[in-house]
Amino acid sequence: MAETILENLGVNWRPGTVPQDWTELGASVSRQAALLGMQEANLVDNPADALCSLHHPKAGAVHVGLGDDIGSGSPHITESTLQAVCGLMSVHGRASGGPQPLGLPYLSVLTGAVTLQSGLAGLLGQMNGGAFEKVEVSALACGLLSVSQYLAGASAQEDPEQIAPGSTDPVLRPPFTSADGVVFEIETLDSAPWRRFWEILGLDPETAGRAWTAFLLRYAKAIAPIPGVCLQLLSEVPYSRISEAAGKAGLALVPVRTLDQRRKDPDYARDAVSPWKISCDSGLPYLRHGVRPNELPLQGIRVIESCRRIQGPLAGHMLAMLGAEVIRLEPPGGDPLRAMPPVANGCSVRFDALNHLKQVRQVDIKSEAGRRQVYEYVRESDVFLHNWAPGKAAQLRLDAQNMHAIRPDLVYSYAGGWGDANIAAPGTDFTVQAWSGVASAIAASNGIRGGSLFTVLDVLGGVVASLGTTAALLRRASTGLGCSVESSLLGAADLLMQSASLSQAKGGFSKVLPTRDGMLAIECTTEGHRQALDRILGMTCSGQATQAQQISLASDPSDIWVSRLRLEGIPCSPVVSNLADMATHGQLARHLNHKSYSSVNCPWSFS
Repeated sequence: MAETILENLGVNWRPGTVPQDWTELGASVSRQAALLGMQEANLVDNPADALCSLHHPKAGAVHVGLGDDIGSGSPHITESTLQAVCGLMSVHGRASGGPQPLGLPYLSVLTGAVTLQSGLAGLLGQMNGGAFEKVEVSALACGLLSVSQYLAGASAQEDPEQIAPGSTDPVLRPPFTSADGVVFEIETLDSAPWRRFWEILGLDPETAGRAWTAFLLRYAKAIAPIPGVCLQLLSEVPYSRISEAAGKAGLALVPVRTLDQRRKDPDYARDAVSPWKISCDSGLPYLRHGVRPNELPLQGIRVIESCRRIQGPLAGHMLAMLGAEVIRLEPPGGDPLRAMPPVANGCSVRFDALNHLKQVRQVDIKSEAGRRQVYEYVRESDVFLHNWAPGKAAQLRLDAQNMHAIRPDLVYSYAGGWGDANIAAPGTDFTVQAWSGVASAIAASNGIRGGSLFTVLDVLGGVVASLGTTAALLRRASTGLGCSVESSLLGAADLLMQSASLSQAKGGFSKVLPTRDGMLAIECTTEGHRQALDRILGMTCSGQATQAQQISLASDPSDIWVSRLRLEGIPCSPVVSNLADMATHGQLARHLNHKSYSSVNCPWSFS
């Protein structure tokens, strides 16, 4: 097993120009490049405006820059202001008391991954005969991609979802707290264990049913308005008794832990080194496709995807946006999530947002005939991508060993939940947030009890899986070896928390404040910003916004404040609270495709 995906392949990179107030982006690109196994080196002809440049000895160089909507010298973009303008603050704020940042360098890590993926794809496209020397990545489009499912629901032409930030009580939601002070998440994918759990604890069935309906809204709508009686009941019961009831009911509990607790786990020293595990399974030669990519670098690459929910489908979606032909396998009758409202043209817009670029084949992978059909698809494909529960691939005889026997040069990509961690719970977004320290970090920053009900890790995990798959394809093109690459939600969480630990302290003022007509995100990254803000407001700014500052901002609309602050170089942005408004927001609308709902365009362009 190799330590990193691109180890000893001669793939070099060089950092370039980073937006002056968004240093976390440069740090994220640098860290992920190292974790992939790229070597930093001086490269010739590195454009001054490139965010980074990549070079492969069997190809050439690819220069990646940020698009015109930001630019390397922009004083307007920071982690916080990007979260504000792309709608992430709005979605996160639905269940956290109002629009506010996650408190983590989330879009820095996500945009860094997209940046490197586009560069690696460009190198692969060159090796396959294409000409891909320059890439522009839009950080705004990366931000929009993170909320694409919520945007689809809010912009649907029929029955759009209208959920304002702060519209649900930030107390009446998961996680839960026991009588002895343990904060924990509950997870089950079936209503029967849920109902049995509450029955054991003495809750009436009608309330348990209402609570289940609310609990299901977490993934779809980033809210979970749990009846207060449920939280009150658990707050009067010791954690040991709650755990006993969960065991009898077949339901999982995961405590909300800190990063320090995560660092003590046996698997942390291994898995925290890299969010990807790579192993080479075949020494037979790579059978290069005859297709020469023209418009997009992964043209000629075929991907078979068998995934559910968000993480895996998003990974496949990103590969499709890079030009790959993605064939999605669904059970007979189709994926049940296709029926989740709102629906347009017979399909859930939320589902379509991550799957509209794919072909669909209905296959019963549990039957012998279905497995033979999968084998035939794989025989003519380059990637097999899945996110099944641990052990299911081997049970179905669709694991890497069986697949490589059919297609030796296959890239077998698994997007899992827990990685090597042995946790007795489903590896879902919210359980992994709790276990990894992500939830406690968000809670500490936001003044709430737990993490975000925005699917922080499903989205980032999908991007990480897609980046790892693209790097593995480049490895295969370089060595002729088929391989297996594994990523996980926990690996994505560790990457995010490592990046948070490496982030440098800011100038001390990062707030979301009300104006006359909305909310404004302001982030002072230098002492100069702080002093300029003091002059504009006529007072000394501190870490806490005073009532006087709120009154001062409330005196004028957001656009006036933006003009004043940006004139002084202070990063700021109005908070987009209504996702449906993005369709008419000039800066954002050009990154959207408006049909029966608004879908997000590719975050990159190649030339």
